Amino acid sequence: MSKVYLIGAGPGDPGLLTIKAREILEKADVVVYDYLANEVFLKYCRKDAQIIYVGKKGGDHTLPQDKINDLLVEKALQGKMVARLKGGDPYIFGRGAEEAQELLDAGADFEVIPGVTSAVAAPAYAGIPLTHRKYSSSVSFITGHEDPNKPESAHNWKSLASGTSTLVFFMGVKNLPHISKMLIEKGMRPDMPAALVRWGTTCQHRSLVSTIKDIPKRSMEENFKPPSLLVVGEVVCLRDKLNWFEKLPLLGKGVVVTRAREQASGLLRDLSDLGACCFEFPTIEIKPLDDYTLLRKTISELKNYHWLVFTSVNGVLFFWNELKSMGLDARALGASQVAAIGPATAEALSERGISADFVPEKYVAESVVEGLLRLGVKGKRVLIPRAKIAREVLPQELEKAGAEVEILPVYETGLAQEDGSLIISNLEKGAVHYITFTSSSTVENFFSLISPDKLRPYLEKGVKLVCIGPVTASTLNVFGFKPDLMPEDYTIPGIVEALKADLQ
Repeated sequence: MSKVYLIGAGPGDPGLLTIKAREILEKADVVVYDYLANEVFLKYCRKDAQIIYVGKKGGDHTLPQDKINDLLVEKALQGKMVARLKGGDPYIFGRGAEEAQELLDAGADFEVIPGVTSAVAAPAYAGIPLTHRKYSSSVSFITGHEDPNKPESAHNWKSLASGTSTLVFFMGVKNLPHISKMLIEKGMRPDMPAALVRWGTTCQHRSLVSTIKDIPKRSMEENFKPPSLLVVGEVVCLRDKLNWFEKLPLLGKGVVVTRAREQASGLLRDLSDLGACCFEFPTIEIKPLDDYTLLRKTISELKNYHWLVFTSVNGVLFFWNELKSMGLDARALGASQVAAIGPATAEALSERGISADFVPEKYVAESVVEGLLRLGVKGKRVLIPRAKIAREVLPQELEKAGAEVEILPVYETGLAQEDGSLIISNLEKGAVHYITFTSSSTVENFFSLISPDKLRPYLEKGVKLVCIGPVTASTLNVFGFKPDLMPEDYTIPGIVEALKADLQ
């Protein structure tokens, strides 16, 4: 249906996007987005959607506003469903109303999907409530972008200075000296608490508390730049007590995640929830096999195997996909016992109705072998659904122990077609603090994209390498490096805990 949706993308935290906004992004033919709209939201878009960036930064317009209006009208009149993604809320200093008017004048249909405005969210993340029964019962939102040299201000500075409202200035960093001067001249006491919040709600979030008199000077000393909000009022004095977001242990720390995109969501979510700036750099691509004839044949003969050993969540996923396509379910495993190499794999089995009979204490192939030996695997038929190419330790050791082992490829891995320049760029900017490796393949593929010699200077400057376990660490040694961090338990949650401990 032809319609333009003016969508508020919120202040930057991906979790603050509304459900309705996500639903529209998933269906839209065209997505037009701004500088302040988190690019993470683009993953919700259809693969065939047309994605158009029209943001502006520091006065540099990718597309002027009148051209943006024309673009929206053009796409709407072509019969497209258009998602116009704007930072914050489209009707609060977002020029959403102007775009709506242009659409109306052109006879195009539109709808507004409000977003969480940064005026509310950024102070809240900084521990500043905009209202409080003791301090303030009203709020004023004000543009700080007004030209201080124009003959007559649109603001009633006397009312702003003498009222009891909390004042929130958008885009006011460049005009801080003028704002401070006008408020004090019109009656505000110089020691009125004031705060700046930069990149509020994002991993780059920073806040600064001072007084309305001193905050212009302090902002320069602390290098506060746009995009920042200025909050003025007694409520600012609550910041030190209520500031919860800036206490997150990984806030502002850049972490490179090299897992396959299909696997990375859990680690990315856990790191982001702790404030980390995550750089998704998948070095592995997980792909289905071209031919599943062998897998289907083996599934039909599962009764012949005493043990099924799953070495990854992917192995469970692809095995079960084929199982379901054959009209079968967990009952097909019959009397076979099942082992899982770790808790995540065991959980994937549990979700499909199978409780693992064995999960090793340490989540590596060698521990699986030790455990199965204790359980009497000698003389038993063992099936290992896994990647087409993988470490041979598990099958080799089981065969040495007298088991009859059959490897069953259920998926394959390949080098993800990623350009390493973005990671190098962030390393150069000092934005990366940790690089995580969750398997030997992630190490090997990472260094096929970024040479060891290119990485080495950044490690000397303090960037740390994190390995999930000793097998991955030994692969790292092949390239001339040792891990700076390795968890005691070789799991994704273990990596997260290791990062937290490193920063304590």
